[in-house]
Amino acid sequence: MRHGDKIKNLGRKKAHRDALLSNLACQLITHKRIVTTVAKAKALRTYVEPLITKGKTNTTHQRRVVFSYLQDKDAISELFSTVAEKIAGRPGGYTRIIKLGARHGDNAEQAMIELVDFNEIYGKGKEERKEGSKRTRRGRGGKKTEATEATKEEATTSTEE
Repeated sequence: MRHGDKIKNLGRKKAHRDALLSNLACQLITHKRIVTTVAKAKALRTYVEPLITKGKTNTTHQRRVVFSYLQDKDAISELFSTVAEKIAGRPGGYTRIIKLGARHGDNAEQAMIELVDFNEIYGKGKEERKEGSKRTRRGRGGKKTEATEATKEEATTSTEE
């Protein structure tokens, strides 16, 4: 039984799996979009998103941490320059997985994994967000305007009369 075992083994030993994910992550960062199987794409998403988050802060320590995962200087320079400036305002969710259907040779489910901010088709309708602004899914009490305060005062005075 595999209760509580959350790692996707992909039918490989640890060293082979680490090499596979490292190579896929390097190719994703350099090409911005790759086609692979659905299982590999889902495993790659959990592998590469923390690395992209580390790429936001360009320090020597973060570069060394990311290099310990990727082992590719070209991919790291691409991550800390081009990718980091594009995703600076995004709080997470840097990748998108699009299912493509079955592969002809072995009927494996194919998927395209891409970096969200580098897709020109989906990104045209959105305006550029400021670097410091954050988005949240939780509801917040918005700023009160004079019009809403005036309607509240009218409601309280009408109930008093």
